[in-house]
Amino acid sequence: MMAAAGAVFSQPAGDREQSLAAFRQIAQVMRSPRCMNCHTATDFPRQGERGRRHDQLVMRGADDKGAAPMLCIACHQDDNSPDGYVPGAPDWHLAPRQMSWERARGDKDMCEGLLDLKRNGNRLAKGIVIHMTNDPLVQWAWTPGRGRTAPPIGQDEFHALLQRWASTGAACPESN
Repeated sequence: MMAAAGAVFSQPAGDREQSLAAFRQIAQVMRSPRCMNCHTATDFPRQGERGRRHDQLVMRGADDKGAAPMLCIACHQDDNSPDGYVPGAPDWHLAPRQMSWERARGDKDMCEGLLDLKRNGNRLAKGIVIHMTNDPLVQWAWTPGRGRTAPPIGQDEFHALLQRWASTGAACPESN
């Protein structure tokens, strides 16, 4: 028997608590400079541990890949530069402005934005997991090159947390 469209299913309390616990740790990664520098609401990328404006004054551009003549790919190649100073991953670009986490007031705002289909590329929780565990640009965060720290949670643990969060209901905190 199929459920009616829009049906709401109750979630066991233990699942909700597991989901919330997982998201609290996921949010730590999302707030790290490796994520926040590109998930910005500004017209420019940020860089460094303190999210300063990009040194070369690169602008977002209409497609989030820079504005001519300073396109992101002019410097950011498929891999970090040999000396590790210029970060690189395939298809280097800023996250679309609607996917900014910069102005989230807390975990609730961040989680709700992550799950908002209009803001997240029309992804359900499973699609978010696929994106965050497979996209090369997201995965770059754990090999950031010289002078940059990786997120506070290891890559494999982060992937497991995403899976746990989604499989236990992708719960969001009720308050910030």
